[in-house]
Amino acid sequence: MKLISIVTPCYNEEGNIKEVYCQVKEVFSKLKAYKYEHIFIDNVSKDKTLSILKNIANKDRNVKIIVNAKNFGVLRSGNHALLQAQGDAVITMVADLQDPPWMIENFIKKWEDGYKIVVGIKKKSEENVLMFQARKLYYSFVSRIAETEHIKNFTGFGLYDKSFINILRGLNDPYPYFRGLVSELGYERFEIKYEQPVRKRGKTNNNIYVLFDTAMLGLTNHSKVPLRLATMTGFFVASLCLLTALGYFIYKLAFWNSFSVGMAPLVIGLFFFASIQLFFLGIIGEYIGSIHTRILNRPLVIEKERINF
Repeated sequence: MKLISIVTPCYNEEGNIKEVYCQVKEVFSKLKAYKYEHIFIDNVSKDKTLSILKNIANKDRNVKIIVNAKNFGVLRSGNHALLQAQGDAVITMVADLQDPPWMIENFIKKWEDGYKIVVGIKKKSEENVLMFQARKLYYSFVSRIAETEHIKNFTGFGLYDKSFINILRGLNDPYPYFRGLVSELGYERFEIKYEQPVRKRGKTNNNIYVLFDTAMLGLTNHSKVPLRLATMTGFFVASLCLLTALGYFIYKLAFWNSFSVGMAPLVIGLFFFASIQLFFLGIIGEYIGSIHTRILNRPLVIEKERINF
């Protein structure tokens, strides 16, 4: 029997965690030809998430738990759990039930047809309309400037063959951008569209900083366009300044007594150029920060405890 690994990162999901477990178990009760393991990795939840998981794991050996020593962030924690999975295929699934468990069967069918990667693509979402459109805009932007094709409206929800997981193990990336790697590593994939349901209970822990961090990671890991844009903008602004200065010089020669340059153009120009410089210093800083993270080469996660492994 083939083993399917379900990987679910969680943090403060006491209202959803048991239902996620029950829905996954129900799906596999119908898939008699497969064994499964459900790996939960807890990022030091402050509510009852871990105690609920331990109670479930005591009764069901299919449930495995990794407890982090501290909160290492959703990206690092989720990727670490992926690398611990031993299944012939691995399915990632968030704890808030926005990744529908009923799609597991569809993923497995396409995997058995020969696809190494089967991903879920959001065609619609019941989440906040503005947030959905902002995400959609970001996916489109990254897919345009990335050096490799990116999957639009893709959150990471999908099935990944063991051979792909083995490639991830060999990367030794201390801060990977998983969604970009799925595209970059080049496996043929099948895309299944679905409508993303709204979070059932609780509130998301993805604040503005986490979303910004993920967005910048996607840019710096898979595109040099922002750096090239800094060079091109510098050249364009320098040319514009030269032409403006030449125009002012000619105008002053023509109307020497009546034309007064004044302070306004100087002040406006100073703040404009300072803003451009600060913006691109920030872009360069993001790339330097990414390099710094990789040079440190720290582990994805330090574990405190394992259960049922």
